[in-house]
Amino acid sequence: MSLHRLVSRRNLALASTFALASLSPLSFAADAPDLAPVRAQLAAQHDANVQRLRDWIALPSIAAENLNPQEGAEYMAQLLRDAGFDHTEIIPTDGKPGVFATLDAGAPKTLGVYFMYDVKQYDPAEWSSPPLAGELVDKPGIGKVMMGRGAVNQKGPEMAFLSALHAMRAAGRKLPVNLVLVAEGEEEIGSVHISQIVRTPRVQAALAKTEGVFMPSAMQDLDGIITVSLGAKGIVELELIASGEAWGRGPSKDIHSSLKAMVDSPAWRLVKALGTLVSEDGNTITIDNYPVAPPISAEHRAMVLAASPQSSDAEAKKTFGVQHWIDDLPYAQAQERLVSQPTVNIEGLVGGYTGAGGKTVLPHRAVAKIDMRLVPGMKFDDAVAALKAHLAKRGYGDIEVKVTGGYNPTQTAANTALIQSALAVLRGRGIEPLLWPRNAGSYPGFVFTDPPLSLPSGHFGLGYGTGAHAPNEFFLIESANKNLDGFDGAALSYVEYFYELAK
Repeated sequence: MSLHRLVSRRNLALASTFALASLSPLSFAADAPDLAPVRAQLAAQHDANVQRLRDWIALPSIAAENLNPQEGAEYMAQLLRDAGFDHTEIIPTDGKPGVFATLDAGAPKTLGVYFMYDVKQYDPAEWSSPPLAGELVDKPGIGKVMMGRGAVNQKGPEMAFLSALHAMRAAGRKLPVNLVLVAEGEEEIGSVHISQIVRTPRVQAALAKTEGVFMPSAMQDLDGIITVSLGAKGIVELELIASGEAWGRGPSKDIHSSLKAMVDSPAWRLVKALGTLVSEDGNTITIDNYPVAPPISAEHRAMVLAASPQSSDAEAKKTFGVQHWIDDLPYAQAQERLVSQPTVNIEGLVGGYTGAGGKTVLPHRAVAKIDMRLVPGMKFDDAVAALKAHLAKRGYGDIEVKVTGGYNPTQTAANTALIQSALAVLRGRGIEPLLWPRNAGSYPGFVFTDPPLSLPSGHFGLGYGTGAHAPNEFFLIESANKNLDGFDGAALSYVEYFYELAK
């Protein structure tokens, strides 16, 4: 559910933009120390850093396929050691292992960092170049990009962060902040065991000393727009499974459809159950005793109202391929709904024959893949419990609720040092970024913002890329667009962020 599983930040930015001054890829925060030596080292190490990214892409760790989880964790740990972390260890969980690392620079302040080393699945037939080759490809109007699974989600931004550490060490610069880093290998399946990593006593104790935890990101858009989000919705991913076996009615195997005249259908049972979860138009949740979403705050409503007039309703609809917003709402109200409302969504329906043409069967089993988005104030456990109780109360207790992943929503205040440092770096480059209440998508920031840590959490990082979860995913290496930083500029933005936070 990464920024990957989400409504992309780029689409959110498009749907809620300010007209901003363009960003010079090689400009620096005005009050930062002299970064020329670091910049020189980034240039000198450019090829080596790009090769590190290519090598990392060549090793996919895919949680959904149980592919290379141990190898991915070990590779992640080695990358951290190579970048200067003085303590690195692999943390076992009931699922895929995590990685915990610290870098003690003797600084007064400590910054927390969140990484993921897993990536999404891929079908090589859908790609224009091999998805594990990390080929450099020219993109008109953008520049030279590295194409590969994980290039922007999330290995490119993370490697740019590590390259910043390599460059600072080579330039003889001591980090102005200490670092505490946690990495997981299950982000793409809902961060199922991240709490086991973070709640490990030594990990939790180290994180508790930080100013907050951020995730490296590629925040730039083609026109220079940068959105700083203050949180993200939570998510529950699950399957609802109706079967003749569990129901005690209907067939226990697929049978001829003519028998529907005297045999019950598990597929229809699932459809009828699904209809009880939402209103007739599918837009209002009707699950009994479902957690109530708190009303949007005045501060967050003001952010939405300030942003919406600066962007194009028509262009947003074109981007998403839609003709109407829910209830034909005006654009500003649709955007407010986007950030403030929970959802119950059908990702997919699977049952019986789905190939070409028809096949007259009565399927014995049908599955609905569901995601439920949660806003701050709602809890993952409460949503799951309400759904199960609702189905049982309505007579559908035989329908299996198979929860596959998810977590609570996350929210961070704008006045925290973590967010203010990000804003200061961007403003130092001549940009007034857009503050946005929260991503409509999800990432596991809850593990840092919820008790017992109760830390700020967010994203930061310049650079550009797109295609997360899709074919031809890429991360920008050499920019041909004045509004975008290439790999070296993205790396430099983390150096600026370190110094800003150290203030």
